Amino acid sequence: MSPFLLLAPSAGTIILIVILAVFIIATIVLYFVGKKMQKKQDEQQKLLEANKQTISMLIIDKKKVKFKDAGFPQAVIDQTPKMARRMKVYAVKVKIGPQIMTLMCDDKIFDTIPVKKEVKAVISGMYIMGVKGLHGKSEPIPQKKKGFFKRSVEKMQEKAGAKPLK
Repeated sequence: MSPFLLLAPSAGTIILIVILAVFIIATIVLYFVGKKMQKKQDEQQKLLEANKQTISMLIIDKKKVKFKDAGFPQAVIDQTPKMARRMKVYAVKVKIGPQIMTLMCDDKIFDTIPVKKEVKAVISGMYIMGVKGLHGKSEPIPQKKKGFFKRSVEKMQEKAGAKPLK
């Protein structure tokens, strides 16, 4: 018996080592790509903060539609990357003075925007950053129904004496 036969790895060990190496390389690549994207997002957020202004506007309609179907000007559509044109965005049709235009907003802000009401909003370019003041009565946002998993987690937390997650 040769001493090299005892040290030869099996096929399963080789496959496991290759999968582990690919996983480690993918993790490292994703780390650096995420770091680069975080820097880009921070720069864009600073730019949005520098150009924000408060404007009174009448909200006509709001919906979640594909970017190219939202009604943005052709120049804006041409400037966006091709992958971003296919994704859905939160579009809000507003009337600012005599002009009707379509603006974009974040999903967190989208739920707080009332339809057919006059609001004071903080915008930067064509992006709604926040809704500051409402004119007239504001209707409470309807609570969404909790799913089966969320209800069961809350029941288990209640039985265990833990505080439910908000």
